[in-house]
Amino acid sequence: MTEDTIYAIDIQGLVKRYKGRVNPTLNNLNLKVEKGSLFGLVAPNGAGKTTTLEIMCGLKNFDSGSVRICGLSVKDSISEIKTLIGFVPQEIALIPSLTGRENLRFIGGIYGISDSKLKVRIEDLLAQFGLTNSADKHISEYSGGMKRRINLIAGMIHSPQILILDEPTVGVDAQSRNLILEELVKINKNGTTVLFISHYLEEAECVCDKVALMDGGKVVLEGNPTDLAMQHPECRNLEGIYFKLTGKQMRDTYE
Repeated sequence: MTEDTIYAIDIQGLVKRYKGRVNPTLNNLNLKVEKGSLFGLVAPNGAGKTTTLEIMCGLKNFDSGSVRICGLSVKDSISEIKTLIGFVPQEIALIPSLTGRENLRFIGGIYGISDSKLKVRIEDLLAQFGLTNSADKHISEYSGGMKRRINLIAGMIHSPQILILDEPTVGVDAQSRNLILEELVKINKNGTTVLFISHYLEEAECVCDKVALMDGGKVVLEGNPTDLAMQHPECRNLEGIYFKLTGKQMRDTYE
């Protein structure tokens, strides 16, 4: 078995510098996400996690290193990679003047899904995320939690092998937050690799089978949350472990 068959995401020695900043945003980042895992990449704002995501999706260039998705290089095969991944951005990437169903039809059409298959797929996902009764309302009428849920559906409408989410529960009500996390676990159990990017360590601790903690543009600790807790019995939780390793200085003030 080769590494290409094991890892959905394989990042080695990744460096990204922004003009005008003293320190690189990504500083020799190494990250491997096994196929079929529910993986949490957690760090405070300014640690480089969103830049990492954007590079993986082909939205930003990088200075050095390598990034492979399902064995394919993002530099050489980004068109093919985009069919394999579903990207759920932190911003709501929908058209406010269209209804939820109209947005999903539009996005499904971009992926070339046939009308008959798309109709079934949309109805199934709307039901899964509790949005059937709201599907014909305009996105501008949705609550924050509803927008988050329809945003997630849009990212997985084409049944991707890898689902990448950037802060999928930020600013939502408790019910939507719990539903989103529960559905991510179900999606993962059905065979989709999930990369869950967040600064909420307690969320990753609850749902992820493996986490990587970032600081200064690189991974400082990686492993199963339960195993990490056993290795650091003096810390009550993942947040305590992170602060022990990195301190409490704000990260977004000195890049």
